[in-house]
Formats: sequence, C-alpha cells, structure tokens
Amino acid sequence: MPKINSSKFYTSAIQKYGLNAKGLNWSSKKNQELRFHEILQLLPEQLDTFCIGDAGCGFGDFYRYLGKKDRKPASYLGVDSLSDMVSIASTQTPTEILHLDICKEELPIQDYYICSGALNVLTDFEIHLFIHNCYNSSRKAFIFNALYGDKESDTYNYMQKYEIENIAKNLKVKNIIYREGYLENDITVMFLK
Repeated sequence: MPKINSSKFYTSAIQKYGLNAKGLNWSSKKNQELRFHEILQLLPEQLDTFCIGDAGCGFGDFYRYLGKKDRKPASYLGVDSLSDMVSIASTQTPTEILHLDICKEELPIQDYYICSGALNVLTDFEIHLFIHNCYNSSRKAFIFNALYGDKESDTYNYMQKYEIENIAKNLKVKNIIYREGYLENDITVMFLK
C-alpha cells in the first residue's frame, strides 16, 4: 500500500520532465495513450451527446486525446485534487476543470466518469472512496484503469480482480467489463449501471 505525498510525487516529476506524460509519472506517452485507448474502446462510439468527467485529470491529456481521435463529448469536466494540475489543465484545455478531493467531496453528476492512472498512488481505503464517488456520480458507468497483480510496492498500489469485484458487489454494479493484455500489470475496468 503506497504511503506517499501525492503533491510531492507529481511536483517533482513535473520539475524533472516538464508538462508531458513523464511529468505525470507515466513511463511514456505511448503507455499513457495505450491506457486512454482502452478507456475509449469502452465509451460509446458517438460521444457528442454525453458528458464525460475525468477524475484525476492531470494536465487534461485525455481531453486532447479525444480530440485527436475525433471523439469529443458534449461536455468534458476535469477534476483533480492537486492545485498545480488544475491550473495546468485549465490553461491546456478549453473546458471546466474543478479542484476537488475526489475521496472526500461531492462530484457533479456526469454520464460517464473515467480515471486513468490516479488510483495507482492511493491507499486501499482511498481507492474505495474514489471509486464509490465516481461510480455514484455517473449516470451510465465508471471506467478506470489500475495497476494489476499481486506486486508489493512502496509507491504504487496494485489491484487484483477479487478486490475489484468486492468493490463492485458493495456498489451493486450491474455488470463489470475487463480489458487486459495491452500492457503488463495493467487492467481497465468498466462498472456499468
């Protein structure tokens, strides 16, 4: 279970690598976009009538990825708990970016919430709070990716299917869809309502 200071974790990466995928502690832009691709495969083909919330939006990279794929939603709402991310995302996207602690504060209702990478540095308890809030604030589904497996790390949190399924059971999720095999030790999950 990670016990790190998220603010320092991301601030030091931004200082070292700048405003890019490595500045968000992704191993590469390619890996970041592989995860985005898996999320996009679970969203409806036509997004122009749906509202998407991006929980832990970082620099707003998922919004720009949607534009690159010509799949912009009716609206995009970025949410991040770190003021630096909110400030950067607000300058890099033309959309609303909120400064909220997703584990503690109420989220605006959206059709879909997505999360790419933000769960990796939370504690087990924080992961439960985060997922509950995003799922309960979604009209259709919550889609997230996570590090997957039984590895132990002082920095990152790895999840296993039984943990994901326990959370889903607690939330009374109607259906779970998994996407695997695109990256080692990574999984993308859709909790459908």
